[in-house]
Amino acid sequence: MNKLFDHVTKLKSSPRILVVGDMILDDYIWGTVSRISPEAPVQVVEQQRNNFALGGAANVANNLSTLNCKVEMLGVIGDDDNGKKLLKLLRKAGISTKPVIVVPGRPTTIKTRVIAHNQQILRIDKEDKTSIDKEHEALILKKFDGIIKDIDGIIISDYLKGVVTKKVATKIIKQAKKHNKIVIADPKGKDLSKLKGSTIITPNLKEIKEAAPIKISSEQEIERAIQYIFGLLDLDYILLTRSEKGMTLYKKDGGSLNIPTTAREVYDVTGAGDTVISVLMMGLVTGLEIEDSCKLANRAAGIAVGKIGASSITLDEIIDELKENINHSGKKVVSWESITRIASFLKNHKKKIVFTNGCFDLLHYGHIKYLQDAKALGDVLIVGLNSDSSVQRLKGKKRPLINEKERAKLLAAMDCIDYVVIFSEDTPLEIIKTVGPDILVKGGDYTPDEVVGKEQVEKYGGKVKIIPLVKNLSTSTIVDKIVKLNS
Repeated sequence: MNKLFDHVTKLKSSPRILVVGDMILDDYIWGTVSRISPEAPVQVVEQQRNNFALGGAANVANNLSTLNCKVEMLGVIGDDDNGKKLLKLLRKAGISTKPVIVVPGRPTTIKTRVIAHNQQILRIDKEDKTSIDKEHEALILKKFDGIIKDIDGIIISDYLKGVVTKKVATKIIKQAKKHNKIVIADPKGKDLSKLKGSTIITPNLKEIKEAAPIKISSEQEIERAIQYIFGLLDLDYILLTRSEKGMTLYKKDGGSLNIPTTAREVYDVTGAGDTVISVLMMGLVTGLEIEDSCKLANRAAGIAVGKIGASSITLDEIIDELKENINHSGKKVVSWESITRIASFLKNHKKKIVFTNGCFDLLHYGHIKYLQDAKALGDVLIVGLNSDSSVQRLKGKKRPLINEKERAKLLAAMDCIDYVVIFSEDTPLEIIKTVGPDILVKGGDYTPDEVVGKEQVEKYGGKVKIIPLVKNLSTSTIVDKIVKLNS
């Protein structure tokens, strides 16, 4: 996950993505249930509030926008109040609505969900699922031709509401390939032939079962169905989303990659597929390889299903998730290059950084108490660890007793430590300048004026703290005791 973390934290470009598909207005009615109706054996929901949100292809566009992409939305709405509400939400999200087409007489698709005690208990759909007519097909393709040269990628989000006709899909994909643009399609229905030539499709298992004329009840049969679809559609990849089993990336050369789920708690799977396709595209157009883009999309999906409703995922949420994963995977020992980006990220998120350093050779209770006290001073504790060569110069040729890699792993195993970075200089001055901590900590065997980095830290408003040491406990005294016991 370090690679993904590094990639996301240093993103500078804002790729331009076109979303083509069925826009939906989501209406959420929130309330409580405390009784059963006397008129029929149904729950009575006492409405407390309601809100509107972007759904369907519009939710894909919203996810891309919150990932700092520039987004163009191409689709149709009705000439009605719901259409106006949808346009207003798109514009508020920073999504370009210039390509949106208003079709008189066609209702804007709206899904009304009734939610009580954070559980969806009813959904009401109002829609026209008939395909758009030839006039509006031509208008969509004309608008697409005017955009294609200026975009980095295209997402086709088909909800079977009539926008993604065979003519629209096939011509868009053909033009995209001519301009070397990535096309990711989220398929629906039994006939996937209109998506032939896409770079990637992102079906779920139900959609694979519908599209392939193969009985599926085992992994081998899933594989056969996948190969059938590859042969049918001339794709580069298929990313199969598999609920609690995570995802599987299939390649046209026959290779595959299983990616286990990361969700801690699942509250609502609404819109999770939209999150996957959005993050997948963002990863690919910003330079991530397909495998890493899928892993990133999987992390984002784990966040999405922990929310109620079709929710967008921000870059900050993904970064926080990746950072937490790094901390819990034992990969807390980081390079100078990584700690520079990590420190910058932490400062941007107003986290108080505590820094201390030492040899930590033969870790003992005094060290543990000192480090726990240091962490209590802020949000994140970064420890600078003297390298083996540095320890030798400071302590003599017989030290360290434990090599730098093992010392780093011991420190990383402590819950109170967030990151460990090894330095080879005699003093930690350069790493202190790199991290720029809010609080610089040293033990009670130092006075504040003796602390290396004090001047630099106080210059920008940071503080130096001295933490009392546990009396009569040090590595040297432990070593001396061992020597005496064995002499």
